[in-house]
Amino acid sequence: MDILRQPKAVWATAGASVVAFMGIGLVDPILPSIAQGLHATAGQVSLLFTSYFLITAIAMLLTGFTSSRVGGRGTLLLGLALVVVFAGLAGTSGSVAQLVGFRAGWGLGNALFVSTALAVIVGAAAGGSAAAILLYESALGLGMACGPLLGAILGNISWRYPFFGTATLMAIGFLCITVFLKEQPRPARKTSVLDPLKALGHGGLASAAVSAFFYNYTFFTVLAFTPFVLDMTPYRSGAVFFAWGVLLAVFSVIVAPRMQTRFGSLKVLGGSLVLLAADVLVLGYGNHTTAVVCTILSGALIGVNNTVYTELALGVSDAPRPVASAGYNFVRWFAAAAAPYFAPKIEEWTDIHVPFAVAAVTALLGAVVVVVRRKALTDEAEEPKTAHAAEDSVTVFAN
Repeated sequence: MDILRQPKAVWATAGASVVAFMGIGLVDPILPSIAQGLHATAGQVSLLFTSYFLITAIAMLLTGFTSSRVGGRGTLLLGLALVVVFAGLAGTSGSVAQLVGFRAGWGLGNALFVSTALAVIVGAAAGGSAAAILLYESALGLGMACGPLLGAILGNISWRYPFFGTATLMAIGFLCITVFLKEQPRPARKTSVLDPLKALGHGGLASAAVSAFFYNYTFFTVLAFTPFVLDMTPYRSGAVFFAWGVLLAVFSVIVAPRMQTRFGSLKVLGGSLVLLAADVLVLGYGNHTTAVVCTILSGALIGVNNTVYTELALGVSDAPRPVASAGYNFVRWFAAAAAPYFAPKIEEWTDIHVPFAVAAVTALLGAVVVVVRRKALTDEAEEPKTAHAAEDSVTVFAN
């Protein structure tokens, strides 16, 4: 299987996917710079994540509805166009309120794009779905690792430049997909907005979503609040989160599947969540060097969790994978919106350490749900189906 021998349409979609995933961590190294440039507090700037993921969560109910009516190509182009417009507008913001609003529009565009990209790649790729999924996972890892790096390089000049840079790269992706990607076959049945919510009636899928909700609160406390704790220059912060992203990619694509095969998905997930709880607790109460090390190491644990959660969510119910993915992501992205808002608030009410203690508790709650609901999750968890589970998922973003 040679994943490098792919049609131009696949490379165009994969390239745009890299940039889409870069957009998630792009603002990490420049959060302090944005706060300084717009005379905003840490809590106000953290709303960049809250608005982004709140809209993303709601948009999960619309992605299948949209793609089943306008097609995969049309959905990709619509998502890319929205990102180009709102990322560009974000760079012109004169206040933090404007920037938060533009990030919300960006979140809608990104949700439409990344929820459709893998299905399009699988449909157009040579070498079968396994090659397509590996290519997509590689794009995800590259984007998560390079987003903070690009943010640091451009953000060192001005906090506005990363937004303009993203808009430019996504515009190039828009042109490439317009030229190289042909329309994909549409599903026989159109997806309803309520289908993802109905899918959550399955106990196993609901359990995976609730556990992932608690986990995502921990994940995005690290991603959105840690930059203020580290209080480093954009270059240094970008280097820290680049290393974080590399570990996330390696453990998500390479290490997690091997661990699942050896130990089983539920044991791997439960153990990883407990280790993540310990890691963020040490991060919050250790010295600066310890915080840097724990931030980087959290990437490995997050990578493992992302892979296992995706497989559980997409394999545990009999719902079509796009529908199951949408329902699962609808629940868990609300935690990604909540953490960046509450972490600075908790700091204001208490001190800088307590937000990480709360994040440690939520990671443990995620593990408790896995243990208590293990029977509902067991059937598919014992036999990892990596290739199938990744199909039609929003793995990074999710992951």
